[in-house]
Amino acid sequence: MPLDITWFDCHPTMQGVTKQLGGPMHELAAKVDEYARGMISGSGSTLFEELGLYYIGPIDGHNIDDLVSILKEVKSTKTTGPVLIHVVTEKGRGYSYAVKVADEYHGVAKFDPATGKQLKARAPTQSYTTYFAGALIAEAEPDKDIVAIHAAMGGGTGLNLFQCSFPARCFDVGIAEQHAVTFAASLVCEGLKPFCAIYSSFMQRAYDQASLQ
Repeated sequence: MPLDITWFDCHPTMQGVTKQLGGPMHELAAKVDEYARGMISGSGSTLFEELGLYYIGPIDGHNIDDLVSILKEVKSTKTTGPVLIHVVTEKGRGYSYAVKVADEYHGVAKFDPATGKQLKARAPTQSYTTYFAGALIAEAEPDKDIVAIHAAMGGGTGLNLFQCSFPARCFDVGIAEQHAVTFAASLVCEGLKPFCAIYSSFMQRAYDQASLQ
């Protein structure tokens, strides 16, 4: 794909990176150009340029050689402002069990490397999370307006159990607590009864939404 020369000439950082790294990095520059084309604003600048940033990416975070080369080149290149390097990685890469159930490997207890099974001690009672999920499921069975929302924490909040019972009424919004709260408020406006389960440590991301929505 040909590069947008007008855009590319305005980015000395990208020029330096691609000149030093050769062929593979020209493919990366093409990807960056393609991404930038989709974010052109009315003024002719990309979103990141509007924020005063030089954008490089997306970059395969598992290609260590390219990543280190890019970081070194950016460090040694003089720019007129900060540089944003967009690195894409896969959680659990290299260990198949962690890739399959990424949420269970967010915080890891002792586990068997051969099977991936975590060796957790049995508690005398069920966890608070399990009680919460069970109670919500019991309330939702007779009330079709009850829905559940979590931010990429189905296992941690117990809502994966809710999803097993009501797959069409459980929403994972990803790591976006702000959106989770606003989404919940929107559902209320439509007459539904959302239960939005968010870890208290992550709720700080949605303070404004909780206050305003």
